[in-house]
Amino acid sequence: MKVDKYLRKNIEILDRELGISKSFDIINREFQIGGKTASLLFVDGFAKDDIMLWIMQQLQRVKREDIVPNAVKKIVEKEIGYLEVETTDRIEDIVEKVLAGPLVLLVDGICEAVIIDAREYPVRAPEESDLEKVTRGARDGLVETIVFNTALIRRRVRDPKLRNEIFQVGSRSKTDVVVSYIEDIANPDLVELVKSKIKSVETDALIMGEKTLQEYILGKNWNPLPQAKFTERPDVAAAHLMEGHIVIMVDTSPSVMIIPVCMFHFTQHAEDYYQSPVVGTYIRWVRFFLMILSLILPPLWFLLVQYRDILPEALKFLGPKETGTIPIFLQFLILEIGIDALRIASIHTPNALTTSLAIIGALLLGEFAVKVGLFVPETILYIAIAGIGSFGTPSIEFAMAIRLFRLILLLVTGLLGIYGFAAGILFVAIIFLLTKSFGGVRYTWPLIPFNGPALSTILLRKPVPEVRLRPDFLDTRDRDDASPDPKQQ
Repeated sequence: MKVDKYLRKNIEILDRELGISKSFDIINREFQIGGKTASLLFVDGFAKDDIMLWIMQQLQRVKREDIVPNAVKKIVEKEIGYLEVETTDRIEDIVEKVLAGPLVLLVDGICEAVIIDAREYPVRAPEESDLEKVTRGARDGLVETIVFNTALIRRRVRDPKLRNEIFQVGSRSKTDVVVSYIEDIANPDLVELVKSKIKSVETDALIMGEKTLQEYILGKNWNPLPQAKFTERPDVAAAHLMEGHIVIMVDTSPSVMIIPVCMFHFTQHAEDYYQSPVVGTYIRWVRFFLMILSLILPPLWFLLVQYRDILPEALKFLGPKETGTIPIFLQFLILEIGIDALRIASIHTPNALTTSLAIIGALLLGEFAVKVGLFVPETILYIAIAGIGSFGTPSIEFAMAIRLFRLILLLVTGLLGIYGFAAGILFVAIIFLLTKSFGGVRYTWPLIPFNGPALSTILLRKPVPEVRLRPDFLDTRDRDDASPDPKQQ
């Protein structure tokens, strides 16, 4: 629908669309410009008060002869000395822009509207992510405002080839989504695939930000293994951009989505690179060990206890002297559910009460359950070690997947013994082998298909100058991270 030359008619149409007379936060401020009635439309709380005041003062001083003929052109070029200004002649554009934050100026007798991007979203200061803390390194983290996030990343990647393409997703929410990539590094086919997937999303709103978008991009999937990596650290996002990954940012979300990735991306942490190579390698090996323990320790111990009679003498110490009132198998299941119950309770517990929750959960329940004979100390010990292994996993999504696999291993081991344990391990291996990341990338790279140099880079935190080649599964345009040849630009 076109903008009418009569201001009152335009306001009536916009009142029906935006609810100006019903919504207290949709402001219609009328004033005079050169003897003509004008309206400034905006959402209260989205616009900068000082900028609006300056614009109105500037426009109210304008005389009629200063803006006729070609009133809109003269207002934009001579009277509004602001950076981000554009015009439109469509009502739909006005509705979209007002709800996004910019101001819209309508003048009686003129069939165009002036859009002034003087928005200022409510925002918190960048601070370190609680999920990705480091002992050294940057302390700024991503926030809920997408413009701030693009600035934090561009501050680290001042490459003129860095592209931040913006889209709107959600027929009602009109959520801003940015696809970020380095043009002469990222695989163009993957970039186009990501953009086409985003454009094809049909939904009212991205309720849970980038997580909702991920499920539309990656499709319907009951596989617990995460196929996209999330981070709240701008330095981690920048590092993945330099490798050739694609970063997807969603407005109102303090984390970004990185695709495509393989399983080893969930085993690395920024802390590895803020320490020396030797220390970083040691930390990485400890983390691998904890992750393996979190998967197999409880079911493996339970299996060995079941077959204690045939164990070698060196392993005869395994197993409790007294089994307790509840069978060991049920003890493990109850403790697994109990660990999750504590984790859920801790999320919903105010910070002031978390210490009390820890005392109740870790000390009172565990200690008294052993004293009354319901549990044996060994089962609590091994579940606690597995829990520490889960907390030592950098990605909470990957840790939860391992947690589910551990529960499956416990169930089949308890029901079928050694055959169940073997079948469970085989089932988990098949899930890893069959899983593919975005774009058909093998989840097990560089183990399968085998890539020795890349695998050594994962197992060892090598000095940064030694890691020259980008991951080959990304099929990047530029394989070497050396400075590009200016002649090829």
